[in-house]
Amino acid sequence: MKSLIVYSSKTGNTRKVAEAILSVLPAGTEIYPVENAPDPAAYDFVAVGYWVDRGTANTEMAAYMPKICGKKVGIFFTLGAFPHSPHAQDSFDNGVKLLGENCEVIAKFWCQGAIDPKLTAWMSKLPKEHPHAPNPERLHRWAEAAKHPDAADLEAAKDAFRNLF
Repeated sequence: MKSLIVYSSKTGNTRKVAEAILSVLPAGTEIYPVENAPDPAAYDFVAVGYWVDRGTANTEMAAYMPKICGKKVGIFFTLGAFPHSPHAQDSFDNGVKLLGENCEVIAKFWCQGAIDPKLTAWMSKLPKEHPHAPNPERLHRWAEAAKHPDAADLEAAKDAFRNLF
């Protein structure tokens, strides 16, 4: 089975997860950042990884995912929100909707990832009535996200993609 991993990573978090997943997929699995990714048509299995932007795959990955048609697919991503939050589930569901026709999702994984420091700096300057302004809960989440992906996250990613075929 010819396998491909395509990832998009802004801060390095999603790249770390992609590399962990690569370690448990069959020898010969290819891995590319999305900007250099090949046409997925030649592969039997495609794993796509993205960082969450506004509740879905970031722009570059969102443009690539519709090219994946009729494949077995794995989806993984990192996000600043807590991994068991409704936002995380919505981010997965929205990613699935970006896939081309007749795909079967056979693996999934997501975890927190450190937020781009430029984004937290921008949000830190927002007035307190703004919906994304810092508050105690948000500051706690940002601090927690900065610790991820950690070794346990990377092992969980491997487990989610191990022994797929």
